[in-house]
Amino acid sequence: MADLHIVREHTLGLAQARKVAFAWAEQMESDYRMECTYQEGQTQDLLSFAGTGASGTLQVGKTLFELDVRLGFLLGAFKEKIEAGIVKNLDAKLAEAASKKTAKAKK
Repeated sequence: MADLHIVREHTLGLAQARKVAFAWAEQMESDYRMECTYQEGQTQDLLSFAGTGASGTLQVGKTLFELDVRLGFLLGAFKEKIEAGIVKNLDAKLAEAASKKTAKAKK
């Protein structure tokens, strides 16, 4: 088994961070056939996901995303490639949300 731990800071606030997390979950469901559940909290949300060979959680806060993924034996061999894909995807979604936030602030 292989574990991934990815942390990303952001300045989106919880409401915008939730939108990013929902978009990320939708992509995980459609691209990787993951089953996702989302629990909203007062100061932090928890997105849990599971599929064939992988499971984990994404903690969503107003300034932080913390992603923990457990890869099964077969997927563990591709840990670096999987981690690179997850990082690229999450960073792109965070950058898109940040640019939208900046554009709204300028109006």
